[in-house]
Amino acid sequence: MKVHITDDFDLKKIQDSGQCFRVRETGNGIWRFIHLDRILYISRTGESEYEVSAGEDEWREIWQPYFDLDRSYESIRQAIPEEDAFLKRASEYGKGIRILKQDPWEMLVTFIISQRKNIPAISKSVELLCERFGRRADTEEELFFFPDSEEMSGADEEALRECKLGYRAPYVLDAVNKVRSGEIDLCKLNEYDDRKLFEALKTINGVGDKVANCICLFAYGRTALVPVDTWIARVIETEYNGQSPFDRYGGAGGILQQWAFYYARETG
Repeated sequence: MKVHITDDFDLKKIQDSGQCFRVRETGNGIWRFIHLDRILYISRTGESEYEVSAGEDEWREIWQPYFDLDRSYESIRQAIPEEDAFLKRASEYGKGIRILKQDPWEMLVTFIISQRKNIPAISKSVELLCERFGRRADTEEELFFFPDSEEMSGADEEALRECKLGYRAPYVLDAVNKVRSGEIDLCKLNEYDDRKLFEALKTINGVGDKVANCICLFAYGRTALVPVDTWIARVIETEYNGQSPFDRYGGAGGILQQWAFYYARETG
């Protein structure tokens, strides 16, 4: 099916943005995205035109919200004042990145794993986890879905360490146990305001401020929340004299953070 996306949209930049770890270019300009038990193949076929493997209903109900396509990122970029020179440059450099609305469970586990790892290492651990505990997809290529908490119920520290989780293994086990027991209800958390959601996530071992903000932003679409890693901390210190610029942008702060993160990391 052909779809038209007229707003900022760049598949390569989305893959490299640091918010998703299973996106792949499969060849010939075709990109693969996995969300829950759905797989999307998408390629650009013209100016603002894309070929997608989904039907009309699936595209509208699943992938359009996933790519946050009801929000104008162009308008957010244009609203940055010229005097904010750094974020103006960063937004132009990162043009095409969108905040994906991903599965809360997958974001919880993958961002626990992400601590003190680079993106290739995170992706490797996530794929090992999927192969070890996930269901195989009915596809020609060997592909596994991300395992849910029940599928991971038989995991122990040794098995998780074999997936290259290292010291993060007990943290992931704590997440599995809290979600399976109902102590953490990831669906109900969506009803919480930003602060309550943030604090609830931090009750899971290994979830600090940065990881909690990542989950809030990339799973729950809380675009006012701003993850601060070493790149963003450096931006705040060197470009803004230690005063975060993101709060002044309200509900778009997390989106601008993503542009700033990508720009800072790519340009050093």
